[in-house]
Amino acid sequence: MKLKHKLKVTPYPYQVEGIISGLQMRRLLIGDEPGLGKTLQSIGIVDTAGVYPTLVICPSSLKINWQREFEKFSNAKALILDNSNRANWPYLLQMQMYSVVIVNYESLKKYFVWDIKGTQLSDIVFCPHIKLFKSVIIDESHRVKDASAQQTKFTKGICTGKEWVILLSGTPVVNRPEDLVTQLSIMDRLKEFGGKPKFMLNYSAGQNLADLSSKLYERCMIRREKRTVLTDLPDKTRMELLVEISNEDEYYTASRDLATYLREYRQCTEIEVKKKMRMEALVRFMALRSLSSKGKVAQASDFISTFLENGKKLVVFCSLHEVVDELKKVFPTAVSVTGRDSMEMKQYAVDAFQNRDDVNLIICSIKAAGVGITLTAASDVAFIEFPWTYADCCQCEDRCHRISQKDNVTCYYLMGKGTIDHKLYQIIHDKRCIANEIMAASDDIPTDRRYFDELIGNLFPDDE
Repeated sequence: MKLKHKLKVTPYPYQVEGIISGLQMRRLLIGDEPGLGKTLQSIGIVDTAGVYPTLVICPSSLKINWQREFEKFSNAKALILDNSNRANWPYLLQMQMYSVVIVNYESLKKYFVWDIKGTQLSDIVFCPHIKLFKSVIIDESHRVKDASAQQTKFTKGICTGKEWVILLSGTPVVNRPEDLVTQLSIMDRLKEFGGKPKFMLNYSAGQNLADLSSKLYERCMIRREKRTVLTDLPDKTRMELLVEISNEDEYYTASRDLATYLREYRQCTEIEVKKKMRMEALVRFMALRSLSSKGKVAQASDFISTFLENGKKLVVFCSLHEVVDELKKVFPTAVSVTGRDSMEMKQYAVDAFQNRDDVNLIICSIKAAGVGITLTAASDVAFIEFPWTYADCCQCEDRCHRISQKDNVTCYYLMGKGTIDHKLYQIIHDKRCIANEIMAASDDIPTDRRYFDELIGNLFPDDE
């Protein structure tokens, strides 16, 4: 079967195979490892089949990314559910103003459940407008493996009767074969395995797993590992993830203050005064960047938790001590490499991350860990903050991308929505700060006058 799609990008060959399989199976689980493009494949299935409107259920930190990916890869317009559209989202769908709706697991009750009269699925009264959705995509579907959890019941109720249901998870089986029971039920596939009693009898004790695997692949699952599709992949894949910041009001106040100050700076002509003003502008700019970083911690924690559920190791880069400390509160078993750690502590952290199965997260300072260490136990890197130059970004990414690394390395850059992050990232990666690379600049604050003026000019145009 040859794929005739309307996507705005050309999928890799293995992604084409995934889309074709999805078009044939209709109700399926895409279990590819993180970084292989499960999002693109599910969009390709829905878009090629034309089964809009579609509902995406995903972790909170990935909502904006799903919106951007749908609009990047297809012509579909996506709506993230919030209080402003809580009442009128069905109207927006019926008027075809949007063809995709995105919601996080925790908000399913808020938007789709009218009443709960008891503990059973049949006791839940759903909003009748869920019938508008022709397809449902469930990201990180292992989150609904517990049949007794409300979110699982809500997800199951929304998917009931749907011809197109696509589950995405890099770890569909977290601990035991029975983790698959509710996921198969949501896909309306459990009866093909004899129902829950027979499934548990056949597989729950860990027996007949080869038979289970064969049936899954034959009926409703596709799964590839990075190492099996390396010929299709580039050495590195960079992904920009837009996330909400928790300190929006504080950030925007500081942003307006900086923009006002920069107008005065540009109008100043006296060299000495302008030099002092530039240093003050730099201080304010760094404060603004710090606010963006701190505001991302909550959503970054959600992203990290979601990623680690896939059973893969992750390297996280940041700069501020406050960010490191907040992350270590959320992930107390994580190891770290920062400027506050002794050489012995740094080496212990690296060795533990490289060699121990129970250490799956390392939190790194850009300055302390950007060069000289090897972290090839992971093939995934996340930046909550990022360096000033393209060269330094590469140095951090290359802690995982070394000679001994056989996997493609996926680099996630978390950008604060409505902040300077995205523009700054574009400047760094588009212009690649050639002058600073030649001068062997590090990730220190850019005090060079020309560089700073150009940076600020790009971030805060005169007309702002």
